[in-house]
Amino acid sequence: MTASVVHVWRLLKWGRILARHGALRGIERDPNTPAPVRRLARVARLGARVPKVPRYADAFQAIGPAAIKLGQTLATRPDLVGEEATQDLLRLQDQLPPVPYATIAAAMEGSFGRPPSDLFASIEEEPVGAASIAQVHRAVTTDGRTVAVKVLRPGVEADFTRAIATYEWAAAQLEGMSIEARRLRPRLTVENFKRWTARELNFRREAASASELAESMTAEPDFVVPAIDWQRSTARVLTVEWIDGIKLSDRAALVAAGYDLPKLANTLVQAFLRQAIAEGFFHADMHQGNLFALPGNRIAAIDFGIMGRIDRRARVWLAEILYGLITGNYRRVAEIHFEAGYVPSHHNVAEFATALRAVGEPMRGLPVKDMSIGMMLDGLFSITRDFDMVTQPHLLLLQKTMVMVEGVATRLDPDINLWESAAPFVREWIRTELGPEAAIADRLIADVKTIAGLPELIRRIEARYPAPGGEPPAPPLREIEVVRIGGGWRYAAVAAASAAASVAATWLVVH
Repeated sequence: MTASVVHVWRLLKWGRILARHGALRGIERDPNTPAPVRRLARVARLGARVPKVPRYADAFQAIGPAAIKLGQTLATRPDLVGEEATQDLLRLQDQLPPVPYATIAAAMEGSFGRPPSDLFASIEEEPVGAASIAQVHRAVTTDGRTVAVKVLRPGVEADFTRAIATYEWAAAQLEGMSIEARRLRPRLTVENFKRWTARELNFRREAASASELAESMTAEPDFVVPAIDWQRSTARVLTVEWIDGIKLSDRAALVAAGYDLPKLANTLVQAFLRQAIAEGFFHADMHQGNLFALPGNRIAAIDFGIMGRIDRRARVWLAEILYGLITGNYRRVAEIHFEAGYVPSHHNVAEFATALRAVGEPMRGLPVKDMSIGMMLDGLFSITRDFDMVTQPHLLLLQKTMVMVEGVATRLDPDINLWESAAPFVREWIRTELGPEAAIADRLIADVKTIAGLPELIRRIEARYPAPGGEPPAPPLREIEVVRIGGGWRYAAVAAASAAASVAATWLVVH
């Protein structure tokens, strides 16, 4: 176990980097920040030339790959880091200097157990992308297919292990400092970050996620998931179909190529809704660098390391919340928060509905291009403290992805109204999942399962309560206090008397 002094040293070093980029200014000024943390933030910036506008993303990039991923996670928590930091952190694109190709080739050989030339006819030494966890090279397989080969950067696992250990230590210290810190649940946030990272560092898991997403998106043919080359993929190397398209971040190239940008934006929104609400399994890193436009106004996604999953009950709540906010039914939105346990029961539903109205109504009066999910989330977070709402870790990835999707969609089509685009899909899904037909079907399925389980239940009852044997039931015996007598002659005397009584009772029965 790493000593506390090591964690403190790491935090001081990272704090100094953050301070030089102005990233600790918000912590210093926040009245909810524990006093010891504010003092450390002030010490960290002593003698540093702090910029007027904080550069949060640059600071995390300077610290290292694990910090970049943490920055992306914090981008989902405007309640924790503030809206200004959230917007800056959203631009993290995991860009790092590439690892020399000789190192990458050695890593591939170690992972495959044989030279890469046995599997690839050629591999371009210049990477097409270098990220915090891996870098990607274009290659041609021995059977002539063009593919993208993603290779885990050597040493990245050890870097993440060290950094996450310190994050866990720091989160535990923070929770012990104040009630407000415990409400935000930083330890649980770090634990979720740790799990997401563990999955992202295993490329077999990423390949499986891509395969599962492709199967679930057959109803959205305009959203493409590249095929996995399983024979050329391991836990450290991932080989997928090459996507020959234009990044959605290059708006000028999209216009020059004649793409219908509003259609692309609508396709992206519909694909996200299909994943998050209908399927409950969604791509949780849909920034514009991971999305490509293909001929026919289709969209292809890459990088399936971070995926989100929501169970059916949570999806029903989510759909009703979204539709309630779209239609202005704040009472129903408030009731769902209480049903889901997001708001403690000692609060008043009507009061919470009024607070939600204060968030929703100002947006409903704005022009289409000024309406924002990010603004909505910020407004919702602003009332969490008043109603003792704790962080819901299972929704963090969803919140992050919603903001990402909206950002990409509005860059493609500034006049898109995400609410209007979502309303038909959400309305139809609610009707299908919550309508009378769905209720009857759910009841029938539940009853059939119950009836089918009766034989097994009876067998378990028989095993627990077997049939009586040949011996008749014993008569009830009167309770008699048992007195424990010490050793020596007294114990021997009592034992002898008990034995004599037993012999006498036996003689009476026989005669």
